[in-house]
Amino acid sequence: MYFYKIKFYMSEIISTIFLSQQANTNLVKQCTAKERIQKLKNFKSNIVEMEEEILQALYLDLRKSKFEATITELSPVYLEIKFAIKNLEAWMKPKKIFGELQNMLNQNRIYYEPKGVCLIIAPWNYPFQLLIAPLVSAIAAGNCCILKPSEISSETSKVLKRLVDKTFLTNEIALFEGDSILATELLKLPFDHIFYTGSTAVGKLVMEAAAKNLTSVTLELGGKSPAVISEKVNVAKVAETIIWGKYINAGQTCIAPDYILIQENIILEFIAECKKSILIQFPDLEAINYSKTEYPKIISEKHYKRLQLLTNDAILNGAKAETDLVFDDSSLSIHPVLLSQVNIKSKIMEEEIFGPVLPIISYKNIEEAADFIRKKPKPLAMYIFSDEDKEKEFLIANTSAGGTVVNNVLIQFAEINLPFGGVNNSGFGSAHGYFGFKTFSHERSVVFQSKINLTRRVFPPYHGKERILKLLKFFTG
Repeated sequence: MYFYKIKFYMSEIISTIFLSQQANTNLVKQCTAKERIQKLKNFKSNIVEMEEEILQALYLDLRKSKFEATITELSPVYLEIKFAIKNLEAWMKPKKIFGELQNMLNQNRIYYEPKGVCLIIAPWNYPFQLLIAPLVSAIAAGNCCILKPSEISSETSKVLKRLVDKTFLTNEIALFEGDSILATELLKLPFDHIFYTGSTAVGKLVMEAAAKNLTSVTLELGGKSPAVISEKVNVAKVAETIIWGKYINAGQTCIAPDYILIQENIILEFIAECKKSILIQFPDLEAINYSKTEYPKIISEKHYKRLQLLTNDAILNGAKAETDLVFDDSSLSIHPVLLSQVNIKSKIMEEEIFGPVLPIISYKNIEEAADFIRKKPKPLAMYIFSDEDKEKEFLIANTSAGGTVVNNVLIQFAEINLPFGGVNNSGFGSAHGYFGFKTFSHERSVVFQSKINLTRRVFPPYHGKERILKLLKFFTG
């Protein structure tokens, strides 16, 4: 009974704030570029003021070092705000569109109007950045928002709540802390847009709930992002890059290389170089002193045990552990794991790993590698390592992915001038910069009729207007 009273009370508060935001949307919509820019400046100022709190919360949730948290959580948000402030006035201006024959004398425009009241649901792996960056786009576009951070990264959620309450009135931006019960209540509401970042399984539930209200959605999901390594590379440099991209945030990154496809004649050299890079990049792990290490922990016991099961299943199915298997229960720490001779039917090759375990699979030729990738759901990211232009172009032309990087990893996320998003199973819709602004905007077509109205030429009666048909055929044929 107590549970239902709390649920009812929560629903009442959510509904009240949602209705207050609906009532406020037109006022927020009317804000000029200057006013929106000032909101973003105030927001950034409060983030800067609370920076130490944010960094401490990220350390408590994921044991992120100050350096890693700054470059992966704070810096992307600051860049998003700076870019929006610089370009917002231009983004908001109606775009002139040249008309075709029937509209050549009219003025055609695209107006960018806010979608209205938006819901942003963020994950736990980058709990600050993946909530605040889309919020910046939503504010730039002139929306009201309700925010739902992950309950798993609870310390960061608490700080986010204080930050949002300090910066905004709840009739414009409000944040609710809670678990899946809260998310279910929120998804019942008729939002104008939902921006969800998380797993594919939950993304399907979000989309199903949104369909009941015909709400548009942006889904930033994940998937098994491959890294294809040709023999025509500097193996040491590639290994160094892969180790960084895979084990940052202890592998809990949606665009981390999920598995390696490598030409069979360089696999032994690659494994040896990976082992060297692990020792160089994470020297403190050897002492198993987690209070000093810069290597993050697994977010929760549930995810820690899931990764243990995946690793054990792979080994039971024939995989060879190329590194020492160190699973520390007390600190939820898993040292970097390299697996070779992986059975492609093992569980680790069927689901997104989202942790510091890296399967390595060999291939004979580039066609075989492309075929392997095509047989799996389309990933959020794909990485190609080759010094041969024909190989790069072949892989790009014969596979599909949300985004692709050649001879590096992760950097596509940092490029604010490119759209970031998935395809099919890895999501749809785009984020970052102008693409984020467009995501939270409705592109409204507006035609201003000229004083000379050519439309009158096709009003009934149609007798005697055969010449018009001939002209239409001429211009459309």
